[in-house]
Formats: sequence, structure tokens, C-alpha cells
Amino acid sequence: MPRVAEDRPPAEPTSPDQKERYQRILRSAARHGAVKGLERVQMLDIARDAGVAIATLYRYFPSKTHLFTALMRAQVEGLGEISVEPLPGEAPEDGIARLLVRAGHDLLRSPLLAHAMMQSNNATVAQTPAAGVTEVFTDLMQAASGIEEPTAHDQRLFRLLEQAWYGLLITALNGHISPAQLDDDTVLICRLLLRGRELGDLV
Repeated sequence: MPRVAEDRPPAEPTSPDQKERYQRILRSAARHGAVKGLERVQMLDIARDAGVAIATLYRYFPSKTHLFTALMRAQVEGLGEISVEPLPGEAPEDGIARLLVRAGHDLLRSPLLAHAMMQSNNATVAQTPAAGVTEVFTDLMQAASGIEEPTAHDQRLFRLLEQAWYGLLITALNGHISPAQLDDDTVLICRLLLRGRELGDLV
């Protein structure tokens, strides 16, 4: 597993020019990660492709782990730009299943990049849990479920659901199940876990 190489916090872009450079770096990382995977990507190549100095790249992303975790966060946030609100009469588990199926399709389109982002996110969470994408993803699942005021039990189920889906996605990326099986299994785990809401305080 890759490790977070630097203790210092990454710089945050503030000005329009900085934000534009930041986005260019993310786009460059996505291109290189899709072709090379995490291990073979070189930060210098990403900087050159993005048209920024290597020092600028490292200021925002002290390591590849920081870079690909940030890219995963950006992609997860991008899911929220498409409406994730439940359809009329849709059960919470089915709303979340739609979100996760779409996310799975997006990631399977570029397996090497998906592995790079997920490996990096795992390493980041191991070092600094709040720096990963779990909170962002949980917020999206809540929006897709239509549950306006989730209980602590609901939040627990969202966390378990994310972990279960994550395992299914890795299995699909490794070629052990087909994309169609990933879709079917995603729907199944959503229905099994979210129907556990009725257990409430019994567990």
C-alpha cells in the first residue's frame, strides 16, 4: 500500500489562477493514472503535462497519495453535480443503489485509475481518517436515500454499505465478477443493509 510521504498539510488553492492550475494538475493525474496506474506514474510527468512547475505540484500534493486521494474526492464530489435525489416513491435502498451503480460504472471505465485512487484513499485514511472521501460519499448516500435526518444507526448502515460496496468494486476491478454482477450485487447489498433500518436499537 502506498504511504503518505509528507506530514505537512497540502496547500489549498485560493485565487482563480491557483484553482485553475489545481484543476489542470488533477486532469493530468487522471490521464496518467488511467494509462500507467499508481506505481508507474511520475510526478514530474504530471507537472509537465499540466504546465506547472514541479514545486507547484508538490505544494498542493506532497505525494502521489495526496494527489490521487484528491482526485478521488473530486470525482466523488462530481457525482453530486448530477442530481442524486430519490425518485418519487423510491425506497431509500433503491436510491442509494442507483448512486452506487453509477459510481461503479464510472470507475470501471478506467480500472488502473480506479485502483490508483482507491489505493491512495486507503493509505490516506490509515494515516488521517478525515482526509479520505468517506464523509463526502456518506453525504451523497444520505441525499440519494431521501433520509433527511439519519439516526446514528442509519449512519452506521451507510458506513457498512460503503465498505461492502468498496469490496465488491475491488472484486470487479480484479476481474473476479463481471460489471453486470457488480450492478446486481450492489442492488442486493443496498436492499439487505438498508432494510436493517427496521432493527434500530435492537443491534
